[in-house]
Amino acid sequence: MTSLSRELVFLILQFLDEEKFKETVHKLEQESGFFFNMKYFEDQVQAGEWEEVERYLSGFTKVDDNRYSMKIFFEIRKQKYLEALDKQDRARAVEILVKDLKVFSSFNEELFKEITQLLTLDNFRENEQLSKYGDAKSARTIMLVELKKLLEANPLFRDKLTFPAFKASRLRTLINQSLNWQHQLCKNPRPNPDIKTLFVDHTCTPPNGARAPTPSTNPLVGTLPKGAVFPPIATHSVNQLPFQPAGASSGSLSGWMANPNPAAPHSAGPVSLAPPPNAAAFLKRPRTPPSNGPAVDYQSADSEHLMKRIRGGQSEEVTYPGPGPTHHLNMYSQDDLPKTLARTLNQGSNVMSMDFHPLQQTTLLVGTNVGDIAIWEVASRERLAYRTFKVWEISACSIPMQAALVKDPAVSVNRCIWSPDGAVLGVAFSKHIVHIYSYTAAGDLRQHLEIDAHTGGVNDIAFSHPTSQLCIITCGDDKTIKVWDAVSGRKQYTFEGHEAPVYSVCPHQKENIQFIFSTAIDGKIKAWLYDLAGSRVDYNAPGLWCTTMAYSADGTRLFSCGTSKDGDSYLVEWNESEGTIKRTYSGFRKRSLGVVQFDTTRNRFLAAGDEFQIKFWDMDNTNILTTIDVEGSSLQASPRLRFSKDGSLLAVTTNDNGIKILANAEGLRLIRMLESRSFEGSRVPPETMATKTSIVNVMPPAVTAPCSLPGAIERSERLTPAVSMNNFSSIDSSRTPDVKPRLLDEVTDKSKNWKLTEITDLGQCRSLRLPDTMHANKVVRLIYTNSGVAVLALASNALHKLWKWQRSDRNPSGKSTASIPPQMWQPASGIVMNNDIGDTNPEEAAACIALSKNDSYVMSASGGKVSLFNMMTFKVMTTFMPPPPAATFLAFHPQDNNIIAIGMEDSSIQIYNVRVDEVKTKLKGHQKKITGLAFSHVLNVLVSSGADAQLCLWGIDGWEKRKSKVVPVHPGRSSPPVGDTKVQFHNDQIHLLVVHESQLAIYDASKLERLRYWSPHDSLSAPISSAIYSCDSVLVYASFCDGAVGVFDAESLRPHCRIAPSAYSPSVMNSNAYPLVIASHPSEPNQFALGMTDGGVYVIEPSESEGKWGVGPPPDNGTVGSNPTLSNQGSEPPSR
Repeated sequence: MTSLSRELVFLILQFLDEEKFKETVHKLEQESGFFFNMKYFEDQVQAGEWEEVERYLSGFTKVDDNRYSMKIFFEIRKQKYLEALDKQDRARAVEILVKDLKVFSSFNEELFKEITQLLTLDNFRENEQLSKYGDAKSARTIMLVELKKLLEANPLFRDKLTFPAFKASRLRTLINQSLNWQHQLCKNPRPNPDIKTLFVDHTCTPPNGARAPTPSTNPLVGTLPKGAVFPPIATHSVNQLPFQPAGASSGSLSGWMANPNPAAPHSAGPVSLAPPPNAAAFLKRPRTPPSNGPAVDYQSADSEHLMKRIRGGQSEEVTYPGPGPTHHLNMYSQDDLPKTLARTLNQGSNVMSMDFHPLQQTTLLVGTNVGDIAIWEVASRERLAYRTFKVWEISACSIPMQAALVKDPAVSVNRCIWSPDGAVLGVAFSKHIVHIYSYTAAGDLRQHLEIDAHTGGVNDIAFSHPTSQLCIITCGDDKTIKVWDAVSGRKQYTFEGHEAPVYSVCPHQKENIQFIFSTAIDGKIKAWLYDLAGSRVDYNAPGLWCTTMAYSADGTRLFSCGTSKDGDSYLVEWNESEGTIKRTYSGFRKRSLGVVQFDTTRNRFLAAGDEFQIKFWDMDNTNILTTIDVEGSSLQASPRLRFSKDGSLLAVTTNDNGIKILANAEGLRLIRMLESRSFEGSRVPPETMATKTSIVNVMPPAVTAPCSLPGAIERSERLTPAVSMNNFSSIDSSRTPDVKPRLLDEVTDKSKNWKLTEITDLGQCRSLRLPDTMHANKVVRLIYTNSGVAVLALASNALHKLWKWQRSDRNPSGKSTASIPPQMWQPASGIVMNNDIGDTNPEEAAACIALSKNDSYVMSASGGKVSLFNMMTFKVMTTFMPPPPAATFLAFHPQDNNIIAIGMEDSSIQIYNVRVDEVKTKLKGHQKKITGLAFSHVLNVLVSSGADAQLCLWGIDGWEKRKSKVVPVHPGRSSPPVGDTKVQFHNDQIHLLVVHESQLAIYDASKLERLRYWSPHDSLSAPISSAIYSCDSVLVYASFCDGAVGVFDAESLRPHCRIAPSAYSPSVMNSNAYPLVIASHPSEPNQFALGMTDGGVYVIEPSESEGKWGVGPPPDNGTVGSNPTLSNQGSEPPSR
């Protein structure tokens, strides 16, 4: 088929899609084999339409075409086979085995035998390799990740995964153009030609020879309907599991390492094909369209008439009527570029580096030429934090650094950057050192590490995860690249090999291989693995001077931008597999007035600052896409720029020490939404301002980690600091004496003008007691599934109960709600989940429960062995840890589901590997049974709590004990607290909620330092039975032994409202029952569930009219400056 015929097929595909002939579209895709619609393929796989999946694939490949095709078909048929086994449909499974899978036996007989043996198992998950298999939906999702990689690597699908980029309704446009030419050839064109058919050429012969009106008045002339182009083409999440094509070596980096084994090329995403250069000229040339009659010569009267009209500007158009609403393509256009000025920020000093927060899209980190750093909330124009440069501990610095500072104290920020999760930020300075700060969503910026990293300037800094532990990567004037542990600051690697100062680093991962690119100011590019074997490549960057490198967001395309000493700038894309330049982008000034900076966004666009402008390129077109000049002020000659992570915002620097924030439509909506929230939150009584300012005045003097006064004042508008930032101590400190005074607030409610919201009637909130057909015993453990569609309870008699909500018109999401009752769910076999109890009395035992991340398994114990249940079949997969001692708490390791921390009745903690059935280590530090365990993947620690009211901090790399603290005695109590203590990490993974019957407390987990606490009093005076963060960590829900529930602000621990038992169940008032446990919904922050001492389970939500739980007290109520019940508590001295 010719190239034009192939393009005609694409035009027809677009037309069919716009007209919504969906089945015909996919039939033509399959029969032509020109375009593989990944989105349609994914939808069919997710729906389990296996016959259609294979039929569609057959238009592009067959089973035995190549190893990739074979793997694709095998994975699909294996999934179909496993689903039949999971449904206990053995007849169907045998049929699939014989008809579909047997073809693979000739290639791998052992594999086929192993698959056949699955028929002999009651549950194929007993096979070790399939033990992590969840339900069909999750398994299909996981399989799709691998299938997509296989399809992209398969040479038969090359150039078939991307639909050509052309304008919407292109076929209709061509028809319109043809009709217009035909109409222009009419000797006597009618003003309003009536097009009734396309089967014959158009002619019109008006009776009086009337001339057609001009285009401006012709009702048939108008813009073509704005349809979208063809449907989304295989745009996938970037967070996919890495897949290694068959035969690829896990020890080499594709083409760039010493032992190259190039992986099959990955799709680069949608490609924008620009029209040929001469397209416009071609369209301007008047060509006579073919007709059924004799061809019209150019010298004919018709031709002369046409030429006169064209020269005279009379060009009537005829439009073929288009459809109504068209189906829009999810493809990026120039409109997606942030080009509208949304905000102006005045930094006050020349901005050297910027980076948007990875999660909070409007939070911007800025570093300047005088060493300052600032964090801005661009929506509200608020500076959340500000730090001037100062060496934190000069005595710990090297002699060369001290000498450099004495000789020239001026220091500039070379680079500032967020860690991948936004919990940490790093700053590289022009002299020797790097500063690492911890950061919370509330705006807390705390000193963490000061590293004397390089001799001379530190030119770049980056974060990476070569292992489960976060690492810091730096490079400098001393020609080295260094890797540091982000928790301890310990140096892990030093890479030497550059012959000039190293200018930039770019860590990345491909095919599970972690590596680092580096560039030096002599133009050399090198690549390093995390070993000491030296550089794997040595290439020259264009310009041979200052160059930075960056990957597209999906990690598939590598770009670099640099400027030579003569001012020539180069922006290029690299072919990694060959180490060559794939394309060079044009459009730079001949002599740039500085080193050009660049950034990428949306896997589609590049941007660079040059000639006082921002220039944009489509990644697939070397010509400039567009340029913008920012209104209101002039940009720098080579402005620095940075996209937000979703590409909706762009920060650019100006020559007046400012920053302009540009936005697209999405970014403008986001800013307006956050601005309106900020306005609502800022309306506080004027008299509170004096109190807020006094907060700064009462903070203790700086010791060794100064907190900038301007930053503290700015933050006081937004957040009441409960502790001084000056007292942040190093994580690895083991000193425990309390020697330095500090301020700690007990939050009380003394405001006379504010009353706690009391919810006492059934109509004031929505509550639902879940239906229960089994014997009711008190609920001792309660959790939501991670999907939010079910609630799982463990009763004191060792019985589990599971309630599931079903999808319906009233509840299309199928998630839990208090408005619709769920079903008490059991498998068809009638099996119940009962824990092993051995010789113990389960009513007296400490029960524990933990759910796997994919909701496939639940681990549980009630005084006997720990049992692992399949959540679909309720069958016991295995049991372990027989008592004594009995397990009392369970927690999965954050990076490895095979590792479990098990708290024991004998006060020990056992670190257990489920896969090998082995206790790796045993931790000892408590005096009584373990009642709480919580991991932090940011701090890389485990926090444990016990019935001895003690907290212990353990490092999870070597399982060493770092620190321990006893929960402080509440004022008015003479004896130390005893009883169960529970712990839970805030979403920031730094702050810790500690729950004891006598108090709620927020701790800085890195030091086990209590920041603030609340104790029962007034209307919430009963002992606390349970408490938990809401899913967004904005609220804390606490249940009390009198049946009440309190809702607290998670940051300040100020109460929002009290929910009386009469509001969710009048019967509770008569039975003296109360909530023993409380659980928060995983995605609905205002929903929680209660497990009662009478065996009931309630789901509770605010009333639909309210939508949230009450309103907290005014900002000055219970703050440090106004609280008369302040108590001085000791804290540890800062240490490094």
